[in-house]
Amino acid sequence: MPFTLATWNINSVRLREPLVLKLLQQEAPDVLCLQECKSPVEKIPLDGFRALGYGHMVARGQKGYNGVAILSRLPLEDMGDMDFAGLGHARHCAARLENGVVIHNFYVPAGGDVPDRAVNEKFGQKLDYLSGMRDWFHSDRPGKSILVGDLNIAPREDDVWSHKQLLKVVSHTPVEVAQLSDTQEAGGWIDITRKDIPDGQLYSWWSYRARDWDAADKGRRLDHVWATPDIADAGHGSRILRAARGWEKPSDHAPVFADFDL
Repeated sequence: MPFTLATWNINSVRLREPLVLKLLQQEAPDVLCLQECKSPVEKIPLDGFRALGYGHMVARGQKGYNGVAILSRLPLEDMGDMDFAGLGHARHCAARLENGVVIHNFYVPAGGDVPDRAVNEKFGQKLDYLSGMRDWFHSDRPGKSILVGDLNIAPREDDVWSHKQLLKVVSHTPVEVAQLSDTQEAGGWIDITRKDIPDGQLYSWWSYRARDWDAADKGRRLDHVWATPDIADAGHGSRILRAARGWEKPSDHAPVFADFDL
């Protein structure tokens, strides 16, 4: 069963409903995973999505913050969620397709501005969240699974516009990169995007602070598509829809795509 999957931090699904509809109309992924929905589940605007054929959803939400959703043209079975680090945040949900593939949708905490847990509680929460993910994958090693989402870490030197200048900036510090690597290794996850695009600068996020984000191009690859080794070879066709960052009233993230032949 071939299918196309996309992941996108939408930064408010209700505010940016027109952009989600535009993506579904223009790109027509079979599955779209959204993060930072900032909406209770019952207030996610489903009518327009259903009208385009996306009649299935698994989601976790809360008012004004966080929130994750999996929209699909294919039937989904809700596989639950995990509350890592005991934050009480809607940051994870999982769904199973009819072919048995489990999709995990994550929104890892951003971690605040100061990369020191002694003075920045949010940075500690981020590290603890990743530790929780790592320990879960160690104890219950995943199989036939895809992990996507805004992991809020750009791990490689070519995942950021300047490795040297961002070494002390949250999202690219050595401690975060090491923590993400441990988490990835614990589940045996394969980075599908970098399997398909092994070389070169690659970004999925550009700050709102840049007056001209496109010209400055000071991006980071914070959004990821991983797969377990048993299905990683079925993943291909990875791409980032950079153009979406330039749509009207955009998210600061761009959608990341991958195809799977399973």
